[in-house]
Amino acid sequence: MNQDLGISKGWLWVWRIIMILVVLFFLFDAVVHILVLPNVVQSFIPLQLPISLSVPMGITLLVSLVLYCMPRTTILGAILITGYLGGAILANARVGASFFSAVTFPVVMGILVWGSSYILEPRLRALIPFRKK
Repeated sequence: MNQDLGISKGWLWVWRIIMILVVLFFLFDAVVHILVLPNVVQSFIPLQLPISLSVPMGITLLVSLVLYCMPRTTILGAILITGYLGGAILANARVGASFFSAVTFPVVMGILVWGSSYILEPRLRALIPFRKK
């Protein structure tokens, strides 16, 4: 048991794996938005979003991700990333995208963000306790 965090070594490994997946995905997403790569330009067309939003979106996500990665600000980062994901759901739903692309993936990513925060943050576990039975 990791005494500092109050979690077992097994949960610590689960947290590490989730964090790596989350950070790699959102880092990739932020960088492609900042660089305004062709796939971003193509994805903005059906969403009817101006491409001028790409860089600010990428910077916003990058700042949110940095906050999420820092232990003292991980909850703030999780809140900001959740807002980003909510915007992604809305943008896709607004133009009639399929349920899977509009909702499922962002919701799964949100669950991973909050799940990793829940594992690592004892104050969050105290705020939202799960009963053992």
